[in-house]
Amino acid sequence: MNIQNKSFCIAVAGFGWWGRHIVNRLKLTDGIAVPVVIEPNETAHDQIRDAGPAPYTRFEDVLKRPDIDAVVLTTPNPLHEEQVRQCAAAGKHVFCEKPLGLTGESARRSVKACKEAGVTLGIGHERRFEPAMEALKAEIERGGLGKIMHAEAAFSHDKLIGVPSGDWRTSKSTCPAAGMTAMGIHLTDLLISFFGPVKTVQAMTADRSLGWETGDLVTVQLGFREGMTATLSAILHTPHFIRMHVFGTEKWVEARNDTHPDTPGGKVSYVESVTGMPLKETAFEWTDTVIHNLEAFRDACLGRRPYRVSHQEMIHNIEVLEAIAQSAEHRETIHLNS
Repeated sequence: MNIQNKSFCIAVAGFGWWGRHIVNRLKLTDGIAVPVVIEPNETAHDQIRDAGPAPYTRFEDVLKRPDIDAVVLTTPNPLHEEQVRQCAAAGKHVFCEKPLGLTGESARRSVKACKEAGVTLGIGHERRFEPAMEALKAEIERGGLGKIMHAEAAFSHDKLIGVPSGDWRTSKSTCPAAGMTAMGIHLTDLLISFFGPVKTVQAMTADRSLGWETGDLVTVQLGFREGMTATLSAILHTPHFIRMHVFGTEKWVEARNDTHPDTPGGKVSYVESVTGMPLKETAFEWTDTVIHNLEAFRDACLGRRPYRVSHQEMIHNIEVLEAIAQSAEHRETIHLNS
């Protein structure tokens, strides 16, 4: 599809919490237009009109519009694979909110559909675009931490505690392993980008407060093919907490975020420690990584530069998600063929 010489127009599918956020944030940026929103719940159509786009009920009707270059999926997890494949078949670039799928095989089918159609596939892993995470990745890659030993990662909040029991977000079949599909999957994406493929997974979930079938907390131990290890946690009922801590033989680095990626303001505290030296602390200002990710997706669609997340990383992250769900369910170590 040749879209070099016209505005880049996207349709947003889904007008829940995250769909609304994307529509509202894109109003503040140049270069991406959102003329339509797809939402089967027609009671939300007046709110969509108030936000600016035209509401559509049927996904298929929007795919027929020649002015739509790409679709951003902010729909429930079980719909992602089929909607990615529909977009690809219609020649539309597609940006899928995480997770890309719930099984590795599902993710592979989505990637295959986009590759065969020649369309770009983006993914909602905006944390890769945080300046602190970019700095940490660069420091790891240049060898500044020495040999990597271990990482600790956490992403928790209480933004979803009002979701009623029985909603798709509370089900094991649609949101496996408690907070993995909401928060934890961002951590595994970052860790994969830092360290490469995961070899072993051990996970536990529990329901401490919310009464959700899927649980409200998950803890995970990961072993990587290169030998380092990592632990991560995601808690669905506690105040905001985001942390990434990587330990090397020469240095450790810890980053803590004041705010959620959807909340303007705040800082990221970036602390570096070397034996015998005073701690070095840098404060990174909040930046709109959701928009940065969508702009990177647009640039990839336009052929300006490759997209930051590779197809193999997208697939492997879902393989890890699937292994975490299996490990938590059966209380066993899962070995990946990565």
